[in-house]
Amino acid sequence: MENIGRGNFGSKIGAVLAAAGSAIGLGNVWRFPYETGANGGAAFLVLYLACVIIIGIPLMVAEFAVGRRSRANNFRAFPLLGATGLWKYVGFLCVLTGWLILCYYVVVQGWTIEYVISSGANGLANKTPDDYTADFSSFISNPVKPLIYVFLSIGITLGVVLMGVQKGIERASKVMMPMLFIFILVLVGCSLSLPGAMKGVEFLLNPDFSKVTASTYLAAMGQAFFSLSIGMGCLCTYASYFPKEANLFGNAFNIAGIDTLIAILSGLIIFPAAYSVGIEPGAGPSLVFITLPNVFYQAFGSIPWLAYMFSLMFYLLLAMAALTSAISLLEPATLLIHEETHLRRRWSALLATAPVLLFGVACSLSMGIWDEYKLFGMNLFDLFDFTTAKIMLPLGGLFTALFVGWKMDKKALLSEISNQRTLPQWLIRIYYSLIKVILPLAIIAIFLNELGVFSL
Repeated sequence: MENIGRGNFGSKIGAVLAAAGSAIGLGNVWRFPYETGANGGAAFLVLYLACVIIIGIPLMVAEFAVGRRSRANNFRAFPLLGATGLWKYVGFLCVLTGWLILCYYVVVQGWTIEYVISSGANGLANKTPDDYTADFSSFISNPVKPLIYVFLSIGITLGVVLMGVQKGIERASKVMMPMLFIFILVLVGCSLSLPGAMKGVEFLLNPDFSKVTASTYLAAMGQAFFSLSIGMGCLCTYASYFPKEANLFGNAFNIAGIDTLIAILSGLIIFPAAYSVGIEPGAGPSLVFITLPNVFYQAFGSIPWLAYMFSLMFYLLLAMAALTSAISLLEPATLLIHEETHLRRRWSALLATAPVLLFGVACSLSMGIWDEYKLFGMNLFDLFDFTTAKIMLPLGGLFTALFVGWKMDKKALLSEISNQRTLPQWLIRIYYSLIKVILPLAIIAIFLNELGVFSL
């Protein structure tokens, strides 16, 4: 099933870093802290880790198996592996989900660029908590300035994708991922050195299950899907570029491990600093844009240069994390158009990007002058976030698991996941039971719990 002329990753480490870059993004540094803060801290973390191990890693392996076996884009991959009827459209659902996420993701990506520039110009210093709130509200509701950053975010992301798999995606991942990790370690060290920081560590690592509610289960699963890039078409697409000798289980564990480590380290940046200055961490999506500037300059106010460096480094980290994920969200749609229409890659990327620009503008304006227009009580930005994270991602994961477990040829699946029978059979048997029965039931149970059919 090799497709001649397709791009491929040039090295094993390049493949892992690119896939890790897909997983590591705003989901770790932006979404994970505010979801953790809003859902009970360590109790949410425990549920999140359970979702990563029981649901996330098996689904990553399933997407890797589909991608590498087919050597095709998501839309073509499932039919190549025997999908008929509605099953043929599972891959398209995943690509659509990732593409819709990108439509509002570029808005937040633009916010990170604005805060990098503001931090660099020392524009976050010498302000009151009310000033940070007013500044952020004024910025996102501005009808022009955020749109400039939406254009800039899309332009940077498109530029990397246009360079191709090895020269663009792999090269960017090899540079940005090590830098991202170094930034995080430095920031964690600074945050843990603050007085009272251990209260934040306790909040993140000492679970109190009395704070868990019915919605916490779905939030944890949605965060696992969002953070690991499951059900977005990214992992399946990247796996189609994997070399034959790549260990799918090893890659999945490595990527999930790196991704979870970055999420926890992000929590160790934010929560200790927040508790050090007496600020509660449950500030929601605005946590890193309203609460954290206040935290940084309160915590390090006696050493202005340190507050400046901490703030600038954090928002550079956030911007890089946003870019690595945005690249992976654009690539599946680009590959789909490229292989299905036979257009040159450049035109395929441009066609995939043009509607993102339109919806990105609409999502940005929905935070300001179009805020009065709501559907199901949500503006367009919130609607895209809710629909993709809590409905489309779990559905994409569920249908992928059912296809791989029940429809895909068993010999083909076992050949892919066992690396030509080099992995122990007990591991293969456990995996097959998970993907065929346990994992679909777990996803369905969490859905029914959210609908109120029963309480977990």
